[in-house]
Amino acid sequence: MRSRILVAAVGVPVLLYIVLWGRPLLLLGALALLAGIGGGEMYRCVSKEADRFLSVAAVFIPCLTVGCCYSCPDYVSWWFLLSTLAVFAYAVCRGGAVRFDQISAVLFGGIAIGYAFAAFLRIYASGVSRGYLLLPFILSFACDTFAYFTGLTIGRHKLAPRVSPKKTVEGAVGGLAGNVLCGLLFAWVMNRWFGGTISYEPMALLSLFCGVVAQIGDLSFSLIKREFGVKDYGKIFLAHGGVLDRFDSVLFVVPTLAALMQFLNVT
Repeated sequence: MRSRILVAAVGVPVLLYIVLWGRPLLLLGALALLAGIGGGEMYRCVSKEADRFLSVAAVFIPCLTVGCCYSCPDYVSWWFLLSTLAVFAYAVCRGGAVRFDQISAVLFGGIAIGYAFAAFLRIYASGVSRGYLLLPFILSFACDTFAYFTGLTIGRHKLAPRVSPKKTVEGAVGGLAGNVLCGLLFAWVMNRWFGGTISYEPMALLSLFCGVVAQIGDLSFSLIKREFGVKDYGKIFLAHGGVLDRFDSVLFVVPTLAALMQFLNVT
């Protein structure tokens, strides 16, 4: 509990400063750093065998994915193609010494994780208030928190026992309800004090959908850990684990928000 409080006491102010007041390059650097660490965590989770090239690629590709999405978004597809070709070319040159799960870990970390973190930049580039950059965190952490306490209090029926034995159906429902509540509270605050024009009905729908997405993200990264016998992806956040432990839901929610905010007219 001490380490969790310490991480929150340090991490929350840093997060708020970078997201709300930091310069664009600071935001870019923070996202690239998180993406690189996350990519490295994914590779170490999947591969127990050290490979210098793949270890570097697992960190380098997601960092550059974020940078490419920021500086030259029209060429992102070319970057994905070149990254894929480079990793497979290396595997071919090694003559079968590199397994497909290692290749998949590098490319998933580089492309999927990097692209997900870069979704914050797409929201920022849309011209909305920077307060909206907090929404992916709110609609991820709120769902996790409400699901945890609801499950702890009244949880009876297992949600996905083979993936995450402690999660319950009651907790999942509580997480969805909490997400809608926090989404509506966010809309009220933005409309009341920051000149927002958020419609409450679309925000409720968006929050509910993002709650489902957040839980899929949480369970997805738990599924990977369970398959490879890993308890935590890392230790950078102490008791919270690594980047992928802390941001598993966020990585699914933020690209969803980037795609749907304008469509649902909540900006």
